[in-house]
Amino acid sequence: MEERLQKILARSGYGSRRSSEEIISAGRVRVNGHPAGLGDKADASHDRITVDGRVLKAPEQPVYIALYKPRGVVSTVTAQDERTAVRELVPVGGTLYPVGRLDFDSEGLVLMTNDGDLANKLTHPRYEHEKEYRVLVAVHPDGDQLATWRRGIVLEDGHRTQPCEAYVESKYGKGAWLRVTLKEGRKRQIREMGARTGLPVVRIVRIRIGALRLGTLKPRGWRYLTPEEIEALKKPASALRKTGR
Repeated sequence: MEERLQKILARSGYGSRRSSEEIISAGRVRVNGHPAGLGDKADASHDRITVDGRVLKAPEQPVYIALYKPRGVVSTVTAQDERTAVRELVPVGGTLYPVGRLDFDSEGLVLMTNDGDLANKLTHPRYEHEKEYRVLVAVHPDGDQLATWRRGIVLEDGHRTQPCEAYVESKYGKGAWLRVTLKEGRKRQIREMGARTGLPVVRIVRIRIGALRLGTLKPRGWRYLTPEEIEALKKPASALRKTGR
């Protein structure tokens, strides 16, 4: 059966569909010896597909793993320096890459998978899958500061954040733990939101991606997802909100 090339590449472990499209656009893919372009289709069971001259490997069985990324670990497959990468924390063979990246100083839930279709749906803003965080700020927020978070904030690059959920979970010394739910995930977004509203961020722990929850995992801990969790992750975000998950 013919499918779009980016879908075949994503299923074969080349990342999300978006990253697979970049590989195709760069001229790195050939089908039966001919250069491939965006929008081309192929049959993985019959056509000879190569990436950088190497024959495309057979699609791997999908793997889904929940990982607690600790602070001080980069959300990449390999690190460009001496730092530890999240892939090193999961001693499982085959292709795995992180979905829902966290910056070096943040911690919490990361999904490790080789399912490019699911990766695309969980990370692309148009699908509006929620990411939920516990955020420790250095001072106790007032109503106006939290209202600004909820409405949206113009970041340094000019992007205005989408409205989000934000409320005080508990006081913590002179600061407070906040519960924050976003439908987007721009780089260091929560830290910049805090800096721009006088709420210095001390710690960020992601506790949910879509329907998947961190649960009782501890830093560096990981586990395979249950069939029920996988099914729930694949549902549209709108369906999950209706069920209250």
